[in-house]
Amino acid sequence: MPALAPGSPAPDFDLPTDGGGRISLADLRGRKVVLYFYPKDNTAGCTLEAIDFSAQAAAFEAAGTRVIGVSADSVKSHDRFKKKHDLAILLASDEEKTMLEAYGVWTEKSMYGRKFMGIVRTTYLIGADGKIARVWDKVKVAGHVDDVLAAARSL
Repeated sequence: MPALAPGSPAPDFDLPTDGGGRISLADLRGRKVVLYFYPKDNTAGCTLEAIDFSAQAAAFEAAGTRVIGVSADSVKSHDRFKKKHDLAILLASDEEKTMLEAYGVWTEKSMYGRKFMGIVRTTYLIGADGKIARVWDKVKVAGHVDDVLAAARSL
């Protein structure tokens, strides 16, 4: 399934988060939202991306934007990941992969000739109107957070 196009409504979701909370898109209506999908807690690229988003958490907040990291890892895994790296962003868990599929990021990948299902590193910027404003697919971590912040500020 291809990534959702800018201008289309962002699929709603209701997921458990680190710290025993829950988050839904409906709760965030009227605010800009960055949903960044990443493959796995405590892996090199994912850790770097989470640290980069955390470093800019106050700047995103100042831009009226909520940042949420989403993976298929459990809430327990998210809690450990957040504590270990002192992350300042919310991490949502989609173990059932319903939201991951709705956003088109749960797809077949291949590594070393082996095919498997996994998350393609993708970021969505959702406007306060609940529509997708911008999509970054097959994200390269270096410099990514600065691009997303600039887009959030200009929205």
